[in-house]
Amino acid sequence: MTSAAWYDPYAGLPTDVDILFWCVLAVTATSLLSVVILRVNASRVRRRSMPDADEADFLWVFMVPALNEEVTIADSVARLRAVQATHKVILVIDDGSDDGTPAVLERFAGSDLSVLRRDLPDARRGKAAALNAAWRHTHDVVLDQAAGAWTTDRVVVVVVDADGRLSQDAPRHFARHFVQERVAGVQSLVRIYNRRGWLTWAQDVEFAVFGGVYQLGRTAWGTANMGGNGQANRLAALDEVAVDDGPWRHRLTEDQDIGVRLLQAGWRGAQEMDATVEQQGVSSLRRLYRQRTRWAQGAWESVGLIGGTRRANVPVVARLDMAYYLIMPILQLLTGSALVAAVLLAAFDDLSFWRGAWPILAFYLLLSFGPGLLGLLTRGRGMRGALSAVLCVLPYTVYSWLVFPVLLRGLLRMLLGRSTWAKTAREPIEHQIQATVEE
Repeated sequence: MTSAAWYDPYAGLPTDVDILFWCVLAVTATSLLSVVILRVNASRVRRRSMPDADEADFLWVFMVPALNEEVTIADSVARLRAVQATHKVILVIDDGSDDGTPAVLERFAGSDLSVLRRDLPDARRGKAAALNAAWRHTHDVVLDQAAGAWTTDRVVVVVVDADGRLSQDAPRHFARHFVQERVAGVQSLVRIYNRRGWLTWAQDVEFAVFGGVYQLGRTAWGTANMGGNGQANRLAALDEVAVDDGPWRHRLTEDQDIGVRLLQAGWRGAQEMDATVEQQGVSSLRRLYRQRTRWAQGAWESVGLIGGTRRANVPVVARLDMAYYLIMPILQLLTGSALVAAVLLAAFDDLSFWRGAWPILAFYLLLSFGPGLLGLLTRGRGMRGALSAVLCVLPYTVYSWLVFPVLLRGLLRMLLGRSTWAKTAREPIEHQIQATVEE
């Protein structure tokens, strides 16, 4: 194989491999450019002053979908009771639990807690169906009991998973966004509370980078998306995008789906870094693959939303970013294919074309590690933060590569029409806060 020139590093490779590598080079360079732009945007958002707001001007409805959550539901309800909101309702959707969940909830009975019990055959039809039932309950019962005290533009629905730990002052930070009348949703910063091992540490870094770079950067355009746990939505916006039985459609990633549809309907989305929701990380690689395969399948389902990006009332660059975000599974699959091809070439072919082009190899390494490094730099400040980012970029990148196979598995499941999934098992909670039970 001949030595590669600087302008044609893939000279001598088979044509199909040459095309694949050039495509992936373009994707990687574009990804790096995207991260740079979003990081600049994020810095602007951090310096931006927010309008004054009072959380007491809103009714906060905390929706907690629960299916066999006896391990975590007591901790979740106790923490929501500690959330500082003048007007709030905690609405737990017991989606046909057959473990100790109903008994735990019965012990927590009180004026601030409503339990919406769903039984078979209506129950266990997915998180979207449970949330839609809670949406109808909010209209038919919660607002009816309020006797007209609240209009839908002043009602905020906050989705908290049964293992979620929402920060106590979250409503105060959310309110600063919802006083802006076209804001439909605000996403909390997701953190992992059991981040003791490498796998759960990497998940915590992943969420921190996604929130602090991608989500916060898109907040500058009003295109931050929803992430399920810790997402807050204006009820009026949910009503506008409601279809069939409610706002949420039956998707494996119903949070991503509704977030994109809200943006395409002309609403705005934001990331709030001062409001956090901690959740339980997955400590088993096998269970992580199962969880991420479900997420990947949901991402493949969302590719079909790309046609609606032209309707979003945002700058052209923001619409391009939305489209890029939606086709990310395709681009990631291309990148993963190129990685496999490179390994096979290294094992069974002559890679002498790299020997005369080491500057190009260095550039490719920058492209490979650059996005992760830039993201990690947002987690700390000064020399200590920079050193931490350099030390963490390799294990974090290895973690990113480990989850590549789920893209192909998720695509195959979608093509085969498989959409049923076993629930991710919870781990015992070591440090629960003292539960408060109303008499």
